Amino acid sequence: MSQIMENPKGGCVLAGINSVLGAIDRVCPIYHSGPGCCMQTTAADQGQSGHKSSCFVSSVSLPSTNMLEREVVFGGTDKLRTTIQGAIEIIDADAYFVLTGCTAGIIGDDIESVTGEFSEKGYPVYPIDTPGFAGDSNLGYEIIWNTLIDKVIEDNVEKDEKLVNIFGIVPYHDPFWSGALEEVDRILSRLGLKVNTFFTKHQGIDTIRKCSGAALNIIINPWLFKGPAKKFEEKFKVPSIRIPGLFIGATDTTKFVRTVAEKLGLDKTLVEKVIKEEEDYVYSYLAQAIGVVSWKRFAVVADANNAVGITRYLANDYSFTPVLVIVSEPIFRPEDKERIIAEINNLEYAVPPKVLFLTDQYEINEAIRNEEKEITLLLGSSNEREIALEKDIQFILAAFPMNERLIFNRTYAGYKGSLTFTEDIYDNM
Repeated sequence: MSQIMENPKGGCVLAGINSVLGAIDRVCPIYHSGPGCCMQTTAADQGQSGHKSSCFVSSVSLPSTNMLEREVVFGGTDKLRTTIQGAIEIIDADAYFVLTGCTAGIIGDDIESVTGEFSEKGYPVYPIDTPGFAGDSNLGYEIIWNTLIDKVIEDNVEKDEKLVNIFGIVPYHDPFWSGALEEVDRILSRLGLKVNTFFTKHQGIDTIRKCSGAALNIIINPWLFKGPAKKFEEKFKVPSIRIPGLFIGATDTTKFVRTVAEKLGLDKTLVEKVIKEEEDYVYSYLAQAIGVVSWKRFAVVADANNAVGITRYLANDYSFTPVLVIVSEPIFRPEDKERIIAEINNLEYAVPPKVLFLTDQYEINEAIRNEEKEITLLLGSSNEREIALEKDIQFILAAFPMNERLIFNRTYAGYKGSLTFTEDIYDNM
């Protein structure tokens, strides 16, 4: 290898695919891989996401061919065939997805022909031929949706002008994903919309099959899902809008509500009524704590979605001063970086912070350690706790990977989530 990365935040593409599938109700991944991949890929994402994992199948309970030398030499399709048959007999799932590990990818086993045998018999078995070395876990999110668009989602579904699909909040790679999707669902439901989150409310493969009937795809992420969104629109004629960062607090959440409402032509009277009630709810609580939380100069280390949301909330709604923002996931397209920087810099009052794109933990620590401006609050992952202790900075665990907290449906997103976020700031003073 030409480069060694210290403490990467996430796993391989196989880990990302496994996490997304694990968040869909009654879906079973089947690994065509070497021994250990099931446990290691689960640990890489689900295992570092607030101590929760798929409640259907995960880690060592995942069916796997456990390829060894024999399969490398003679091929592993026979073993894959018996593994799929065993999974169907033992695990009562609504769909099965066969995933290839690095070993299967190197020797080139034809998993499509094997899964095709089961599909012809009426079993919902689908291949995803993307070995782990193809990329990181963020890529896994896009790969699974490309597969669903190509092989699962039905065409010619009757359109519902009140139905929307939510994309961009990645299960497990965002420890607060469940709560964030629930808050998005709650807000949009108040506007009279029906919401496909895909990963909450026990929505499963049937919801995915019919999601082409939506009126709009809402991508809540500054850079993910570009390819699948284009494919979705071309194949199913469902347009997309991109919300360039997670919205936290009244300012950005109200902006989100008005953006969606305008795109769908929703009743303005209802929209403004909802906004008024939600903002009143938030501000009535914040008014009770005026003067409690002192002014802070803060730094953020997080994925792009949360880095944008956290920075904008603390600067715009809470008048803290942003000093340094480090986006800690690998982002390669220049236009994506420009979009992220624009969102972070477009603040109402504060001077824009320094924005860095770093994935190596040593480089992240050095950037914080050598920052010339004083930092009195650091928001990041479990990986940043040590540098916060070294510099005696108030620290809030707010990003992936997250090893010291149990997270069910807690969230910082939206109107109500911002109150939880503010409580956490106070609790860690």
